[in-house]
Amino acid sequence: MKFLDHLEEWLITALIGAATLIVFVAVVHRYLAGYAIPGLQDWLLSINLSWAQELTIIMFVWMAKFGAAYGVRTGIHVGVDVLINRLQPKNRAKFVVFGLLAGALFTATVGTLGASFVWENGAHHAVFSWLGRDLTDIPEGPTTPDLEWPTWIVYSAIPFGSYLMCFRFLQVTLGFIRTGELPHHDHGHVDGLDEVTESKEARA
Repeated sequence: MKFLDHLEEWLITALIGAATLIVFVAVVHRYLAGYAIPGLQDWLLSINLSWAQELTIIMFVWMAKFGAAYGVRTGIHVGVDVLINRLQPKNRAKFVVFGLLAGALFTATVGTLGASFVWENGAHHAVFSWLGRDLTDIPEGPTTPDLEWPTWIVYSAIPFGSYLMCFRFLQVTLGFIRTGELPHHDHGHVDGLDEVTESKEARA
């Protein structure tokens, strides 16, 4: 399970880092290309970065879907629990479990509908092609405007992210039934900061 946790974090970090870098490069390229600098302007205009916006949108969509699953695991999502916290512990536990299972059901439904959409949007053509099956009357599916990627690859973020989110809901539910505790994220805490502070104090 630790591997999945790390993979989730690495994926989100890589996506947001790469998207930020691409946006920065595209903006700098756009502004510098507007200056009539001999040689440099011609070279910059010869570089086509029209795909940058589309790619960053795709990356942010994937980041958002997997980030939502990360939010369930770490308890970072905002929840209105004023009334639930006023209930008796036994009744509160029932409502919490109901809410978590409702989240699991909803994300499983979205994931299944998303998987069906991705399959009909061209994934079945790709899979049958890989398997060497007959592709008669099976549409290849649309592609994205700039990158010309198959859209089913882009839309795969929906089933993958939703099913992962469903798994996280079930994981949190099981943990709550066992311990009675929900994951809680401290918004004032910065990972690694405590360790650095403690090491400095130890050396002092």
